Amino acid sequence: MSSGGVVLKDLKVLLVEDQTEARAMIRNMLAELGITQIFEAPDGKEALQFIDSAYEFINIIICDWNMPSMNGVELLRQLRTVDPDMPFLMITGRGDLESIVEAKTSGVTGYIKKPFSAAQLEAKLRIVVHRMVAA
Repeated sequence: MSSGGVVLKDLKVLLVEDQTEARAMIRNMLAELGITQIFEAPDGKEALQFIDSAYEFINIIICDWNMPSMNGVELLRQLRTVDPDMPFLMITGRGDLESIVEAKTSGVTGYIKKPFSAAQLEAKLRIVVHRMVAA
């Protein structure tokens, strides 16, 4: 259940996804894992506004790559200028090496490829939580 004292259900998540159905599906997966502190933004710009006004309410960002206004990599790059350590899990349909390298060089903590199951999301979150504790 826990990874070095951090329990998944204690995570405070900012979920950034432009597609309403996908956001609901991920929110439900998180709820199945016992995570109830979930804040949502439909794109990177709204996510940045939330981070500016309520940064203390989150400790991990789960973000889609492809979104209008500001995509996930742009959000990640902006976030890294103010917080190099905030855990950031990128969700994407991209699996090519170039995209993975771009995400890693931008400072992504973890990467999960669509489509994914609740078990796969849990496994990725556990890796990210472990990195949070180790940092």
